[in-house]
Order: sequence, then structure tokens, then C-alpha cells
Amino acid sequence: MHNVEFKCELRDPNLARAIISRRGATFIGTLEQTDTYYKIPSGRLKKREQTGEPVEYIFYDRENRTRPKLSHFHIYSEHEALERFGTQPLPIWVVVKKRRDLFLIGNVRLHVDQVEGLGFFLELEAMVSTSNNVARCHQSIADLRQALQPVLGEPIAVGYSDLLAQDLEPQTPTR
Repeated sequence: MHNVEFKCELRDPNLARAIISRRGATFIGTLEQTDTYYKIPSGRLKKREQTGEPVEYIFYDRENRTRPKLSHFHIYSEHEALERFGTQPLPIWVVVKKRRDLFLIGNVRLHVDQVEGLGFFLELEAMVSTSNNVARCHQSIADLRQALQPVLGEPIAVGYSDLLAQDLEPQTPTR
């Protein structure tokens, strides 16, 4: 599966929610998610745990850039992940905990995320399909970015896992 993604810092989550609602978005719910990222040779693998939902494993690959980017992903059940990645425990890289308000407009998922240890972010994900090609997904994200401009902070090139890992890495003293 594929989607086009964009992520940025969020200056005012309450105003963002109001703008999203005025755009006609459907509020899906507030989710408490814990994503455990594993060290693997290429791409990313995370185990997502969410209250009231089965555990799922998400493997994905995408560029690190601040502009909207194409992401290739596959979602595995716990059983499928064991078949695909083996039964031996994988080395854990980092754990991301977040509270996510999920909204939906057409084929775009809007996430107002509060990430433990990092703050507030907005993530837009436009699903690519036969009726929504990559160009149309980019346009949907551009339209939403324009509407949300007053609340958007700096674009983020990397995932929350990278941001947290940077904070966890030992700092080299400067002379």
C-alpha cells in the first residue's frame, strides 16, 4: 500500500481541531498508541499497541524530507509478523507513546498528535488508490496545508522515532 504523508510541528492544537472540523472532517476518535520500533537492516518496523485494537506490525519505507513524501507500507498481524520477521525477539530501537486525535476527510487521515517527550504535531496521510493517484493525494495535502497554515509550525523530515532517538543519543562534549 502507498500513501502521501506530511508532518509538521503544531502551534495551536485546539485551533487546528476547529479548522479541521470546519473543513467538514469526521472525528473518528482519540487513540492512545504505543509504537515500539525495531532495528532492522532497511526500512522501518514498528509494533503498534492501541487500547481495544489487536496488535499490528507496520513495515514502511519512505524518504526523510520536509515536503510531502510517498510512503510504501504493509500492515501485518502479530501472526504474520512472526512468519515474516522470525520468532526471535528483534532488538528494540525506541518506543514512541502518543495521544492521537484522528479525523478523516475523503481519503486523507488527519492526526493531531501529542507525542510524549516531544510535543504537538500534525500529520496528514492521503491514501493512494485507483481513484486517488499520487498527484491527487499531493493536491489534497496541499489544500489542507493551506487551510491549516495559521497553526502549522516547522515541517518535520523524519518520524517521531528519529526525533526521540536524537534526544536519547549521548551528546558529545564540545571543546
